[in-house]
Amino acid sequence: MSRFVERPRYLCTMGGAVATLKALPRAISILHASAGCGGNFANALNGATGYLGSGYCAGQALPSTNVHEKDIVFGGEDRLEEQIANTLDVVDGDLYFVVTGCMVDIIGDDSISVANRFRQQGKPVFAAETGGFKGNSFKGYDIVLNKLFAEFVEKNPVKDKQTVNLFGLVPIQDVFWKGNLNVLKALINKLGYKVNTFFGEGETIENLKKSAAAGLNIVVSDVYGIEPAKIFEETHGVPYIVVPLPIGPAGTEQFLHQVGAALGIERKFVDKVVADEKARYYGYVERLGDVYNDLDLQRYCVVVADANYAQPLAKFLADDLGWLPELVVITDVLSEEEQRLVVSRFNDFASGIRPKVVFDTDTTNVHKHLNSVWPRNNNARYYNSFSPAFVFGSSLDRDFAEAIGAPHLSVSYPISNRIVLDRAYAGYSGALRLVEDALGLLVGSR
Repeated sequence: MSRFVERPRYLCTMGGAVATLKALPRAISILHASAGCGGNFANALNGATGYLGSGYCAGQALPSTNVHEKDIVFGGEDRLEEQIANTLDVVDGDLYFVVTGCMVDIIGDDSISVANRFRQQGKPVFAAETGGFKGNSFKGYDIVLNKLFAEFVEKNPVKDKQTVNLFGLVPIQDVFWKGNLNVLKALINKLGYKVNTFFGEGETIENLKKSAAAGLNIVVSDVYGIEPAKIFEETHGVPYIVVPLPIGPAGTEQFLHQVGAALGIERKFVDKVVADEKARYYGYVERLGDVYNDLDLQRYCVVVADANYAQPLAKFLADDLGWLPELVVITDVLSEEEQRLVVSRFNDFASGIRPKVVFDTDTTNVHKHLNSVWPRNNNARYYNSFSPAFVFGSSLDRDFAEAIGAPHLSVSYPISNRIVLDRAYAGYSGALRLVEDALGLLVGSR
């Protein structure tokens, strides 16, 4: 019997597709679904993402077929065709993308054929089956990229070896996606390369359309964006590499060297970029030496995050900040092979720390997992308590943090207790922001 997910940390497949398209400049989602879906997405993609806002032709303004009983009984393709035509007349966009809900996928509406009829007329209309039962937000992201890479990106046999594409950070599901993409883009720029991130600051739909000219795809995830990268390679002949999200000096140095090696950059040049970035980073961090030692700011910590964030964050805490991550709870639904791949990333911490890693989607189980790592005091005279502690998670983990008497910082979806604009935690500069946010909470009551 399947288990239910208590207080989920993601949307359904269609929600992830809508979020992905919302982050693409001038891309318009057209929902072929029931009336309630769009409203639920609008709330989840605003209030749970650091208050992102509606954006362009999104939020409560999402075009939708709002199918009813008649459409389910007799089919909703005519209603979809009508909605696409009306949206093209009313909404000014560069790309229109039909995403489908559970009902219309179950009854077998051929939404892709309907969209193709418009594309044959020269309209930039695409469609994919994104019924919510297919998976969660991450699946929706992959489905949208699969379609766009296969059918929207223009084929180009001529490659610009000084240009790369970077993806794998799921926009909006990663609440800090735009800031993180800006940081990673700037780092690769310092290696002498142009970067298409598709969803980052200053990007246009043309960056995506012309992306087949790139010489390399960089996937910043072990599990998301991999299938689209394979489709991109098969369709456009662009190879890809997989690197984890870099947070802090240790992870970012590995990131730069891995990217540099794939691009054939001399190691001496990469070392110079690393040295410059580390000098700036430690130039700021050394200012904390006195307060860190005088107030004993080292902490035990628990990390509750998705597969993209959990290992990089734990590695930063253990190898760069000198903290003690004892438990890491990864909240994604992953296959056994994906779980093994993610866990393997925890084996190379320079500090030698090996946190316990568990995979669990249910919020209330986090405390249970901590008790298995750090048993409660059973009236023993001497007891090494899990204190002082710190919790990195989502807004859902505040109750757990309060229960163990620990400060809490929201770093993963959903985030409703802080405003996020261009905040980033990736790279060297992002790690400085993370240090400010975490240590700022510790001294906040002084």
